[in-house]
Amino acid sequence: MPNLYETIEKIQNGEFAERLKKVYITEEEAEMQTERYISLAKDFEEIFGNRENIRFFSAPGRTEVGGNHTDHNHGRVLAAGINLDAVAVTSKNDENIVRVKSRGYKMDTVDLSELSVSEADMGHSNALVRGMCDGFIKRGYKIGGFDACTVSSVISGSGLSSSAAFEVLVGTCLNYLYNDGKVDAVTIAQIAQYAENVHFGKPCGLMDQMASSVGGFITIDFADPQNPVIDKVDFDFAACGHALCIVDTKGNHADLTDEYAAIRTEMESVASVFGKEILRDTDEAEFYKNIPAIREKFGDRAVLRAIHFFGDNARVVSEVEALRQGNFDEFKRLICESGASSYMYNQNVYSVKKPAEQPVALGLAISEQVLKGKGAYRVHGGGFAGTIQAFVPNEMLDTYKNAVEAVFGEGSCYVLLIRPLGGTEV
Repeated sequence: MPNLYETIEKIQNGEFAERLKKVYITEEEAEMQTERYISLAKDFEEIFGNRENIRFFSAPGRTEVGGNHTDHNHGRVLAAGINLDAVAVTSKNDENIVRVKSRGYKMDTVDLSELSVSEADMGHSNALVRGMCDGFIKRGYKIGGFDACTVSSVISGSGLSSSAAFEVLVGTCLNYLYNDGKVDAVTIAQIAQYAENVHFGKPCGLMDQMASSVGGFITIDFADPQNPVIDKVDFDFAACGHALCIVDTKGNHADLTDEYAAIRTEMESVASVFGKEILRDTDEAEFYKNIPAIREKFGDRAVLRAIHFFGDNARVVSEVEALRQGNFDEFKRLICESGASSYMYNQNVYSVKKPAEQPVALGLAISEQVLKGKGAYRVHGGGFAGTIQAFVPNEMLDTYKNAVEAVFGEGSCYVLLIRPLGGTEV
């Protein structure tokens, strides 16, 4: 393995070009990464010196494509890894310590002889590093000391899962540095969920980590959340003639926790009418027969949110089938149908607390004006504020980007690619 100076020289000479293209899909995108990787290597030199055995790793952010607010009621989702990623430059050490210096943040330092949950570290990235190491040990895999510098292009707070990318990145480092790359992507995702749930203290699901770790389009069925069924969907997005856009509508997420929680609570209240805890275990036909009783007990919004769940849960199957058949027009139709369901039935496009503030709804209205009949658009992630997703024909990309950025500001429209690789060594 080359030392740091030799590695920088190899990158400058184009010897990493093919590896970068494999990860970042297009030659243009790969060329843009060259300076990023050199800059990160120089960060490493400044902090850790000119070390031997330099290696690079990458883990992507993710986008939710189908199944809006279905996972918490054990439904199906469709997600995809994207070209925005977290990158690490690493070298092993023999100190039994992991040090991770992320650009813009303080150093995370974990002594591998003490991997129990730290209450003081909960909510901090140090807990994620410790949790990944602990999870590897608990599953019988090897760990060891290493030093790393990381940088991420996954926009924090964008719904693209910057935390999952960081967790999977640490897991990918451990996998290749100490396990010869033999730990499968699903296991790394499950360890990442453990790290976030137990060590970090956030009760997240598995979708974000799985999409980052596996890459490409994946569908996950959470009918048994302890043993989710994960299936990779083979589809060449780069060849479909569309761009994937995420638009940051600059909405404020503050004070929305109860709005998010109410969706799950109301869906589960409907299930309780039938003696079930979640909607996935509830018979849909029985639900429709009993709407009068349900609305009397829990109100109309709970009924509408249940209608959304049943529709979007089934819709994921249709979306996957459309992709597998190469029918992108049908896929776009289903994306718009899902978006309409989120808007009308799930009602997570704006907050009832602030009816004058509806940036997500406005973003969708502009998207419809520009793309109707040609592209697809929907609320992205939790909703109420934040981002929307659009699939835009390549020839319309400039028009669409100009239209949304005229309202939400320059740089608010992120043009992404679906990345075929998940967590990987570069």
